[in-house]
Amino acid sequence: MFRNMSASLIVHEKVETTHAKAMELKRIVERLVTKAAKAGESVGQPLDKLSKEDRAKQIHLRRVVGKFLPRFYDDGEGQDIDVLHKLFFELGPRFKERPGGYTRVTKIGPRRGDNAPMSVIEFLE
Repeated sequence: MFRNMSASLIVHEKVETTHAKAMELKRIVERLVTKAAKAGESVGQPLDKLSKEDRAKQIHLRRVVGKFLPRFYDDGEGQDIDVLHKLFFELGPRFKERPGGYTRVTKIGPRRGDNAPMSVIEFLE
């Protein structure tokens, strides 16, 4: 469940879920973004333009993250989005200078029906 929720958050950059799931998802996604951002100066660059050491580091980090995340995710409009590409080429460079705290959890009130506390988790700008 958290693998799919993580992929959904990376693709849509915003997910509405229960508060308990949002707090756990925050823990998981922060670690994934940290791995994508810690690639150093080579983050967001194609592999063929990197030195051997940087290329090996990038491939290692992509494989570690790829073990957890699904490679492609359907965005709901019939398109398959490459989750790893978005993580390493869009989110990684965006949060490269930030030491942590990439997401925000906002309570939005109880869910109608079972009264479960709901929250929105989203990436910061």
